[in-house]
Amino acid sequence: MPAQRLSMRRIRELLRLRFGAMASDRAIARELGVARSTVQDYLARAAAAGLSWPLPEELSDEVLEERLFAGGGSKPGLRRRIEPDWAALVCEMKRPGVNLTVLWEEYREAHPGGYGYSRYVAAGVMWREPGKGPVSLARTAT
Repeated sequence: MPAQRLSMRRIRELLRLRFGAMASDRAIARELGVARSTVQDYLARAAAAGLSWPLPEELSDEVLEERLFAGGGSKPGLRRRIEPDWAALVCEMKRPGVNLTVLWEEYREAHPGGYGYSRYVAAGVMWREPGKGPVSLARTAT
């Protein structure tokens, strides 16, 4: 579980200690009661956001938070890899001579950065057809 963010007051204090007082990461961590890696993370975020010291007076806590944490995390429902058409794969598996290895090779040919074989198989096993229960891509005995 990720740790909670520091309050904006503590983030401003972190930036003041670093850029105003030229304190070390360890000294800042000790002063704020956080890990040194947390200090380094916030300083990296500040550098990526292009923040300079002293912070502008008109920079509100909301704007500072938005600049430090813009685009953080993954979006709900967003996949890092291109998803295969699982419904089509279920139909393909019914054809003679077709197996998961063949389907995965075709998928990787079309999407070189796609799922590796083990993840492809696991995702296929977990796939659920909308409105129905789980559907296995494994061939059923007839």
